Order: sequence, then structure tokens, then C-alpha cells
Amino acid sequence: MSAFHQKYETDVSPLTIGDHRFEFFVPKSLDSFLNKDDVFNEFPLWSKIWEASIVLASHISAMPVNPQRHLLEIGCGVGVVGIVAAYWGHRVTMTEYNLDSLNFARANAHVNHTGESLLPEIVELDWTKPVLEGRFDMVMGSEVVYKEEYFEPLLGLFRRYLKPDGEIILAEGLRKTSLTFFERMSEIFEIEAQKKILRSKGKEKRVILARMRFKKG
Repeated sequence: MSAFHQKYETDVSPLTIGDHRFEFFVPKSLDSFLNKDDVFNEFPLWSKIWEASIVLASHISAMPVNPQRHLLEIGCGVGVVGIVAAYWGHRVTMTEYNLDSLNFARANAHVNHTGESLLPEIVELDWTKPVLEGRFDMVMGSEVVYKEEYFEPLLGLFRRYLKPDGEIILAEGLRKTSLTFFERMSEIFEIEAQKKILRSKGKEKRVILARMRFKKG
């Protein structure tokens, strides 16, 4: 942890899921992660705790725990969903492409780990050239379909790493890109979706929580 704090200036974001209070390190400033010549290219979306991640973490925390089931989180960001899942006893592998994000996820897993909770595995994963061992009972992610160029790599990832009877759970902000994604995936998956609304300081954020399974036959 000392090396982490020497490298990064951080703030702490508290988050209560269920009856447990978590604390997550987030960057104090984004300046060192931005491309000054093109701010919108590779913007550090991983550095924020998104409402969709809170919705997904709350959903996973309420699921029955089966130690035989292996969950894969894609695009873990600072680690909210996977860490919450591991706290409640789920077996989780968390993945992310950005190396700074992985460092924050590992630090957050360490600081939120208790003697009773599981410690998630945290590894690098490039969706376009994925390298992972085995297949998973569940793939989960929040705010991972914000670009159409990710649709095909994600579908390839699902086909390669989800067990045939497995389930995908995604939480996405209600926007054109996410709606287009679920429309295209409906040709391959049975999809059950519901709209969640988070209210904070007089504002509302609408999130789609979707459960997806491969169609039979």
C-alpha cells in the first residue's frame, strides 16, 4: 500500500451496500491520466464510481452465494462491483485493461478485505485479445458498452468465456448506445431488463439492469 500511495494522490469515496460501509480510493485529480493533446481520447472513465456500478453491486450483494460458481467482472474500474461481490462470499475474478485502474482496484480490494471475506483475483484483460483460463458461470459489468466499437469484442468475450448455461448481468446508463447494444444482443440472447432509478441531491439517474442468457437451439 505504501508504494500505491507514493504513486497516486487519492480521495476516499465511502459507499454503503446492504448493511456494510465500504471505502474506495479514487484519484484526487485526473490531470496525470489525461492526454493533454486529446482530452477525449482514452478519457479515464475507470476513475469514477458510476451509478451503474452501484446498481450492479447492490444486485450482486443480494444474490445467493454458491462457492462453486465463478464470476467474471469486465471493466472493473476502481473495483466496486467485484469487491462488493467478494465481500458477500462470491468467487470473483476482476479484470481491466488500464494499468492505473488495476492498481486502484488492487488497493481497494486490500483495504476492504476482512478476515471473513474472499479476496478477488484481479488481472489484466484486453477485450480484443483476451487471455484467461477457463470459463465462467457469470460475466458481469457496468458501463462497458458506451462505444459501438466494443460490441463485437464483447460478444466474442461472452462466447469464449461464458459457460453455455451461464448468465451475463450488465448495468448500463440509459442512452442510445446501450439501447442499441441490447437490441443487437437480443438476436443471440434471451434478455430480461429492468430500469432502475438512483436519486441523489434532487437528481435522477436511470440505469438499465439486464440479465442475458444464450438462446437455446
